[in-house]
Amino acid sequence: MNELNTTFIREQFPALRGSWTFFDNAGGTQVVKQVGERINNYLFNTNVQLGASYEISQFSGERVLEARQMWTDTINASNNYEIVFGSSTTALLQNLSRSLVQSFKPGDEVIVTNLDHEANIGPWVSMKKFGIVVKTWKINPDTYSLDLDDLAKLITDRTRLVAFTHVSNITGTINDVKEITKFVHDNGALVCVDGVAYAPHRLIDVKKWDVDFYVFSMYKVYGPHYSLLYGKKKHLNKLAGINHFFIGKDEVPYKLQPGNVNFELSYGSKGIIEYFDAVYSYYFEDNGLPLFSRLGKVFELISSHEEKLAEPLLHFLNSKKGIKIIGEKTADKNIRVPTISFNVENRKSSEIPILVDPHKIGIRWGDFYARRLIDAMKLSDNDGVVRISMVHYNTLEEVDRLIKVLDSIL
Repeated sequence: MNELNTTFIREQFPALRGSWTFFDNAGGTQVVKQVGERINNYLFNTNVQLGASYEISQFSGERVLEARQMWTDTINASNNYEIVFGSSTTALLQNLSRSLVQSFKPGDEVIVTNLDHEANIGPWVSMKKFGIVVKTWKINPDTYSLDLDDLAKLITDRTRLVAFTHVSNITGTINDVKEITKFVHDNGALVCVDGVAYAPHRLIDVKKWDVDFYVFSMYKVYGPHYSLLYGKKKHLNKLAGINHFFIGKDEVPYKLQPGNVNFELSYGSKGIIEYFDAVYSYYFEDNGLPLFSRLGKVFELISSHEEKLAEPLLHFLNSKKGIKIIGEKTADKNIRVPTISFNVENRKSSEIPILVDPHKIGIRWGDFYARRLIDAMKLSDNDGVVRISMVHYNTLEEVDRLIKVLDSIL
């Protein structure tokens, strides 16, 4: 297995030429240069309304469709109609909830977790005002993980949807989406998976997992502030539209994109995938492979590198008295991503990052919109957790520098 050449990788990110070390990547990654180049190109060359007969409007429409098709291939969807673009994961899930609730009946049930970012909880909880019963699948407080046995106690023949996260943006633990989805489907319900904290680190395969809905934010995957919702076409076809009244129910995905998509960000998002493909070409010679297979090899490199980044940091945190890691204590790439949260005994989480800031290293404290998890762990009075979130453009040298700084203040 090749090792990731971080010099080559970092050359693709203009922001990394500066003096700051970015370890707040779960909040938003740096943008790869191909994205900026495409956004600039679109705005200066094809910035017209779509759908007109004149040539440049037709060309502009083709550019947006190219992006939709590229993302279809990237996440292994079956049809580009299954790709819904939007401004944020929060907005996409709120829109999905608004549409989906119209097919539910009072007394139907939805199950959420107390592990998720609020984006994948709040929209479903809001269904209560329509008579929907909302249940909570709670984490095991000892393991910080979701147990399928606990879900089995909640699910009934009235359950219509189970919403859960692929990876917690606090614990970094990877949930077994395929296993959970099969269990939910066997019980006659749908799943909606928040993949925001998973997408920067691993290849998405909606077909393999058989998920009904899957959503993530591109600005946390090296791209613009933009998001994507995948939905099986058979489900999207049945959903009530939330666009203008004259937009037909069969106009998927437009009926779920009020105000239409952002054209330049759609086209610009192609740059994310082109970046990953450039990484593939740097390491591998077989360019005959399909895009999805090429990306699989790239993410194998990424996950191995990220495991190496997490190992020394977790070793340091495990060795320090008074530090409690919130999540898995191992760097094993099969069970976690390098999003690492912790608490320091007798110190508020808010005290730590401000001592790191002068070293031009960006880390963060808080609840990270997983307020229900922080409340469940009784960490609100402690100002939540300290979070260090790494991605593949980070280096071992950066990790070592962070460890030295932490060692001097903890």
